[in-house]
Amino acid sequence: MPPLVFVQGLRYCYEDGTEALRGVNFSLEKGESVALLGANGSGKTTFALHLNGLLAGQGTVEICGIPVIPKNLAEIRRKIGLVFQDSESQLFMPTVLEDVAFGPLNHGLPPKEAAERAKRALSQVGMSEMSGKAPYHLSAGEKKRVAIAGILAMDPEILVLDEPTTFLDPPGQRALAQLLADLPQAKVLITHDMPFARAMCSRAAFFQNGRIVEEGSVELVARRHDWDFMAPRTT
Repeated sequence: MPPLVFVQGLRYCYEDGTEALRGVNFSLEKGESVALLGANGSGKTTFALHLNGLLAGQGTVEICGIPVIPKNLAEIRRKIGLVFQDSESQLFMPTVLEDVAFGPLNHGLPPKEAAERAKRALSQVGMSEMSGKAPYHLSAGEKKRVAIAGILAMDPEILVLDEPTTFLDPPGQRALAQLLADLPQAKVLITHDMPFARAMCSRAAFFQNGRIVEEGSVELVARRHDWDFMAPRTT
């Protein structure tokens, strides 16, 4: 059985000449939660955007054994869901329920089935009572939960979360950690929040200058790179 995520020799250069990825190799197995650590600009988010085809560089990227190429993107995006750092960038419909149902509708599900999926996803994240509210009336923690629900409504096998604790107070961070721990999907977490990484992940990959320079337990990687002391707490 192939890994859920398989990346080999991934390279990417932005139009301004910035070489963001310089030969990244990475894999994610079923049931794993992996933290991506490293300084701002080290390549973590650029890497994540390749996993569902939002960016396309040179090298091999496969999700559940399927190459991430244009003709496969619809299927790929049903298997892997990306939750952005700023949840507001994913919330744009008049109500929470419509927002969460948008993805399934966009992938061709009938309105009734899309609404049922959205209701189930909102229940998973404890936001059923907010289904009729406008997203902009929600707190930061509530917006994060709704953004996650929008991904869960697609029934993905993998979740990728970019700085998921940003804008959350400590109680919100703890609630998010519990929510994610209860979800069965494999997870890739881009984070500077070491307590969160320790709580959620058994493995870490450290990015530096567009490469993964170290992989291992969260504790080992953080210690070797003095990451508890170096890492900023916001991005």
